[in-house]
Amino acid sequence: MLDQAFTELTSQKGTTTMLPSIPSLIILLAHTTTTITNMTHHLPQRIDVHSHFLPPFYRTAIAENGHSHPDGMPAIPSWSPSQHLEMMETANVSKSILSISSPGTNINLRNPGLAIELTRQCNAYASSLKQQHPEKFGVWAALPLPDVQASLKEIGKCVEEGVEGFGLLTNYHGVYLGDGAMDAVFDKLNEIGATVFIHPTKPCVRSSGDPVQTTDALPFGEQYPVPIFEFFFDAARAVINLFSTGTVDRCPNIKFIIPHSGGALPPLMTRFIQFSSVVPGGRVLNASTVRKQLDTQFYFDLAGFVFDGESGGQGQLKAFVEGFDISYERLLYGSDFPFTQTQFVKAFAERMKDGLESLFGEKERDAIYQGNAVKLLEKGKSKI
Repeated sequence: MLDQAFTELTSQKGTTTMLPSIPSLIILLAHTTTTITNMTHHLPQRIDVHSHFLPPFYRTAIAENGHSHPDGMPAIPSWSPSQHLEMMETANVSKSILSISSPGTNINLRNPGLAIELTRQCNAYASSLKQQHPEKFGVWAALPLPDVQASLKEIGKCVEEGVEGFGLLTNYHGVYLGDGAMDAVFDKLNEIGATVFIHPTKPCVRSSGDPVQTTDALPFGEQYPVPIFEFFFDAARAVINLFSTGTVDRCPNIKFIIPHSGGALPPLMTRFIQFSSVVPGGRVLNASTVRKQLDTQFYFDLAGFVFDGESGGQGQLKAFVEGFDISYERLLYGSDFPFTQTQFVKAFAERMKDGLESLFGEKERDAIYQGNAVKLLEKGKSKI
């Protein structure tokens, strides 16, 4: 293939053969290498919208602030750019959009200055990594919420750096997405037409008073790691709050990405939409309006255990897309690296290959792996 392409570049009928320039050869070689890799890799090429990074200074900061076992996990996972690129090669990931996972950058309720500093450090690091590998990495930037003024300043800096969007946690020390305290931030995100990737964190309750206190909302305490099921519940809680407070209505230009095929949201959708019409007291939601918003503003990544059955064609994803008529155009690939380590990213990708082949045709699968993300990233880029 390389010989053929080189011949086409260097031969002109009826004229003296001219060798291509060195830059042209480099571009040709890179393109041809990528094409050969795609032809020989047993996994379809994909764009990863749910992928995390933990630079050394961030690992040190969370360990020093009580998060050496984040969300009850055994340890802070190992991460480096080379490890990330190795995972991408293993799973045939063409591009990873990097974000900070739970516990986020606001890691100490008593030290808001640390949140501002750590957020800027993480975003600057990710943007630098993107500059070094522009074809490999993108950025869902963090914000130092619930500090509104600091977050608005950070949005401006991130827009200048050319981020792809913003990665927000479901709650910040008990202040949930959709809370009125965050209205100015969401208004700004709506103004710039941002993509917002939502990631779960530990649920907690915030008490009023001075100083503010928070209590972990974990009925089982430390019996189970938080990501097993509490992440699912907190994702649902945040999304329901975004709808019920009118944030989604007020911000039609924001695109939201919900992880893990919606978590616990799908079985609650009909209930929280229709409950408001049956029991008075809250904001009344219009079912057709919410449906339109789901179809135009919301995407769902496939990180985690969303495939079941011998062929992978059963389980969470099937129930979601068939039970709620969710289009393949709303689905995106996610690895959850490095909290899901490379060998498991590979195993999940192989499981996904079987599962998607059971549920969708080739056109739909191509869109889920790459096409939907390409369109979403292009829209976000044109606005930001």
